[in-house]
Amino acid sequence: MKARTIREWTDDELRVQIEQARRELFNLRMQSAAGRLERPSRVREVRRDLARMETVRSERRNQTS
Repeated sequence: MKARTIREWTDDELRVQIEQARRELFNLRMQSAAGRLERPSRVREVRRDLARMETVRSERRNQTS
């Protein structure tokens, strides 16, 4: 996912997407611990996407301050 795409989202959409990414990352970690993870690379993808979303959210907070 590109940062450009994330920046187009509204604050509410961003919040929802962050929550979903956190849930997915948790589930992927549980699958990994149980040895049932089909695509180990997905953990890395979700972690990086989540970081991008958090960065955009932080940028927005700093702009309004």
